[in-house]
Amino acid sequence: MIYRLLALNVDGTVLQSNGRIHKSTKEAIAYVQQKGVYVTLVTSRSFPSARKVAKALKINSYLITHQGAYISSEQGEAILTRRIPEEITYELVRFLEGFPCQIRIVHDEFSLANKYKLNHNLLAKTVFTTGDPLFYSQQFVDSISETLTDDPISAPKIEVYFEFEEDLVDAGDALSSMFSEVNMTKLNDFRLDILPQGVSKLNGMISLGEHLGVALKEMVTIGDGIDDIDMIRACGLGVAMGNAEVEVKMAADWVTRTNNQNGVAYMVKEHFRKQQPIEFLRKMNIIKK
Repeated sequence: MIYRLLALNVDGTVLQSNGRIHKSTKEAIAYVQQKGVYVTLVTSRSFPSARKVAKALKINSYLITHQGAYISSEQGEAILTRRIPEEITYELVRFLEGFPCQIRIVHDEFSLANKYKLNHNLLAKTVFTTGDPLFYSQQFVDSISETLTDDPISAPKIEVYFEFEEDLVDAGDALSSMFSEVNMTKLNDFRLDILPQGVSKLNGMISLGEHLGVALKEMVTIGDGIDDIDMIRACGLGVAMGNAEVEVKMAADWVTRTNNQNGVAYMVKEHFRKQQPIEFLRKMNIIKK
């Protein structure tokens, strides 16, 4: 099979545990780009944060961000924007404020969060990786619902970081029965992401593929999270990182090394070294477009 697009998750995939990008990963991405393979990021991060990672990797393409709710080029040319309606955002926040949690409304240009401080340290490892204060405004307020009363927001995603695991389960079940306009993605035992109905990384891949004229079977995707499972199953070659959870590995066609063992670079060398450049394959009439 000839693969024309490579999609990479960011946290736990492109980034090592220390938040850095290894030199071998940059070299691997440059290698497949030279072969004419389209490289993109598919991430739960905000667009400004994903764009910063893309710049470090010298990726100049459309990026799938907010778990598929926002797809745009570095120049701001959006080909897909899905948002939770203002009134639904307000109702969701009002309900969630009844739980001990931090609520974070993630817009493509800014974020708004309450000042709740979690006793466990998960938040410190997650929230502050999703935006850069220099390029992405992060505002913390005492009450999000009161803020929304004066300034309504329609955003691609709401992130909720719970103090207790059982609260996440209870809130997720209740929200699923109360709101048909959104769907929930559990990223771990404490984090729940709320997205517009129909939004997922897989649907983001489908939308980008339609825009570029690339079929799912011509795509390779690499990820490590629960929210990566659907696209790993659906794409032509689905790859799980060695640090991924068991469910992710079971869904994959191939499991590479961990993010701290240069898993992306290892996979690229193994699977793309035998593939001829896309332009050569066109000239030989092996591919038609």
